[in-house]
Amino acid sequence: MDVTTVVAANAKAIREEKKLTLDAAAAATGVSRSMLAQIEKGEVNPTISVLWKMANGYKVSFTSLVERRGEEVRLIRAGEVIPLLEDEGRYENYPIFPFEERNLFETYRIVIKPGGTLSARPHLAGAEEYITVFDGMLQLRAGEECYTLKKGDSIRFRADVPHCYENPGAEETQLSMMIHYQN
Repeated sequence: MDVTTVVAANAKAIREEKKLTLDAAAAATGVSRSMLAQIEKGEVNPTISVLWKMANGYKVSFTSLVERRGEEVRLIRAGEVIPLLEDEGRYENYPIFPFEERNLFETYRIVIKPGGTLSARPHLAGAEEYITVFDGMLQLRAGEECYTLKKGDSIRFRADVPHCYENPGAEETQLSMMIHYQN
């Protein structure tokens, strides 16, 4: 099942679980009614930014929109995960482990090509991100602070503020990201 089909089913299920009309969902998420309808029908592949707006508006995790529901155990092979692309393909987000109520976190593998960037809206109140850089360099802005991370560096920061990831280097940046949500 491709990511567009998974997002379509999850977006509709989440909206219906929350008993929202498309108009109410548009008001909650800041995504237009017509775009939400197209997403739910599987007619469009939404950007990472649109998915984050939906997740924040519905007050659910990002991965609850992009991962298949109901799986207890899953081995994830590198070629299985289709990346979500941003910044004209220079920012690749591979959703790995989805959010689960009992764990309160979700994980991603991120690949940022040279010059690639992503500006992220604040996550839910109290959310924290944990990042480890495995290759390349990462320029991270969280709120008013800016940090440069190199291969092997890790950082934890509050993600309920605007934040931005950028690869200022000449080689690809690879990192792992875990987002932890407060109970």
